[in-house]
Amino acid sequence: MNAARDAFLAAMRQVAATVTVVTTDGPEGRMGATVSAFTSLSADPPMVLVCLKRGSRIARAVAANGVFTVNVLPEDAHELARRFAGVFDDETPDRFHGTDFTATDFGPVLPRATAFTCNVEQSYHHATHEICIGAVTGISNAGEQPRTYLHGAFHVVRPKQLL
Repeated sequence: MNAARDAFLAAMRQVAATVTVVTTDGPEGRMGATVSAFTSLSADPPMVLVCLKRGSRIARAVAANGVFTVNVLPEDAHELARRFAGVFDDETPDRFHGTDFTATDFGPVLPRATAFTCNVEQSYHHATHEICIGAVTGISNAGEQPRTYLHGAFHVVRPKQLL
C-alpha cells in the first residue's frame, strides 16, 4: 500500500494548484488555514468544493459555523500562505494579527484575494478529509494573478508568449 501512496503523492506534486486560504467566522470563532484542495463544482447554481483535513481546527470551525470564505491568494502573497499554513503559530498564534482583512459574515476576505463567500450546503467524511460543498453567496474578484503550488514550492503563473 505504501508504494501506491508514494506514487500517488509523487504524481500529485506534478499537478499545479492555486494557493487558497479558507476562512470562517461565527459562533465557533474566526479561523483560517492554507488549503490547496479547492475547485469549482457548478455554475448553475454557483458552488465550490474544498477539502479540509478531518479533525483539524479549520474543519471543526467550518462545520460549527456553517459558512466559509475561499481566498485565492495573489501571486506575491507568499507570507500570507505561510502564515495560514501555521509556519508562524508559535510566535503569532492569531493568524489574522496584523493582516488588513475585510470582515464578512462568512469569514475574512484577505487583501487582494479573489474571494468566494459560501454557506455550507453539504459535507462528507471521506478517508482523511472532510469534503465541504459551498453554495456561493458572494464573489470579490480582485483580478490578480494567483499564487500556485507545484513540486512542493510556490510558483507564479505567466502566459506563454506565442511567436
